[in-house]
This record gives sequence, C-alpha cells and structure tokens, in this order.
Amino acid sequence: MRFSVLASGSTGNAIYVETDRTSLLIDVGITGKQADAALQEIGVNPAELKAILVSHEHVDHIKGVGVLARRYNIPIYTNQKTWGELEGQIGTITEDQRRFFEIGETKEFEDLAVESFGISHDAAEPMGFCFYHGKKKLSLATDLGYVSERIKQTIRGADAYIFEANHDVEMLRMSHYPWNIKRRILSDVGHLSNETAGEALTDILQGRAERVYLAHLSKENNMAELARLTVKNILEEKGLKVGDDTHLRETYPHRPTRLEEV
Repeated sequence: MRFSVLASGSTGNAIYVETDRTSLLIDVGITGKQADAALQEIGVNPAELKAILVSHEHVDHIKGVGVLARRYNIPIYTNQKTWGELEGQIGTITEDQRRFFEIGETKEFEDLAVESFGISHDAAEPMGFCFYHGKKKLSLATDLGYVSERIKQTIRGADAYIFEANHDVEMLRMSHYPWNIKRRILSDVGHLSNETAGEALTDILQGRAERVYLAHLSKENNMAELARLTVKNILEEKGLKVGDDTHLRETYPHRPTRLEEV
C-alpha cells in the first residue's frame, strides 16, 4: 500500500492511496486541474482512479470532486447524509456514480479494505477512514473537534497516520478572525490544536517507528515548524523519542508529499 497527501490545509485537502490492484482519492478539496497536476507529479494517471471517497461536505474537501468524477467517470462514495449536502455543490453526477458508504462500514476495493468511522465536526455526518492491505494499516483522522476514546481505539495500530494539527491556540486567539469563528474552531465540532493533537497521539502511538503526517494546518493560525515542535515536545515528555519511536512528517497546501509505501 502506497499513499501521498496531495494537498492538506485550510485551502484544500486531497489524499491518494493505492495498491498494485486499485487506487483511490479521499476528498478533492482542490480544483480538478490542481488534482491532475498533483497526481501526475507523483507518477499517477488520474484516468486509472477507481473511486473517490468523501469525508464530509465542506468546500476544502469537495471543490474538485464533481469535476474529477465527470472527467474520468469515477464513482463517489459517501454516506447518505453527506450526499444530501453534496447536492447542488458538485454538479451533475450520474446515478451509477453515486455510491453509499455509511459510518462503521468496511468496504473492499480489490485488495484494499477501507473502514469508516464517525468524527466530531460541524458537518452532516463526517467520517475518517482506516485503510488495510495485508498486515499494513494507514489511518486518516482530520477535521476533529476532539479525539474520543472510540476514535483512538479505531485508528490505533497503524503504520502511518495522517493526523490533524490545525492551529496554535494563541495564534488563533490573536488572529483577525471574528469571535464566532474562533469559538467554532476551538469547539468540540471544530479542529484540533497542535497541543491537543500531541496529547491524543501519546494515547495512540505505540513506539513502533510509526510515521505521523501532521495535516490540515491552518494557513493563518499555524506554522509547520511550530506544529512539529509542539507535537514533538509533548510526545517526548511522554517518553516517545521522535526520530526513533516516531517519525513526524510535514504535509503541504500546494504540493504533494512523495508517494510512500506503508
């Protein structure tokens, strides 16, 4: 199993996962043109995509979903409540491209199994995903207001994590954002701070040299090095040595991470 974070941040999110037999996109929160370019940069032909999974209906996750689905005739998978919110946002989608993937289900795409789980975010019925291929596991958890024990149990045991570290609390509090937006981000249906991400990861990681890709960083209220340093300090306070027990990786808003094997 191989994957690349094609784009990640407050301006747009998209993730690519493949095996030798199948290939998926999870969200397309960038334009179709940007998605094509990112896939080509990692050596992937967009015409060979087998499915698009949609985590929730916010524009930074669905901007290019309709365009790509129509261009390459790709089926779209999400739950019924999210489909209800997508109507009118992604353009015309044929009936045979509409597929349902409910929370708690596991679907198989050739030799890749995908498990969905519910998350806390201000959307209709947002989801995270775990990907399984043989003995390997990849966990994707972003757009989280908080990390419940159920989510920790679900995503634990992965070889790699794509995990939200959205904002620095002090940067957010000092930002120009209106108070109602700040309150939403800080709430249980908002986004994880760097500190909360680090604390949650101390309960999830097992010190098996797992890779953690810090994702969905706010353009206005975070910096990659600050997110990494904050998470690193919290993990090392709990006895996990970053560089040996755990590897922290960056993601980028406008370019993909390299295609890596889990």
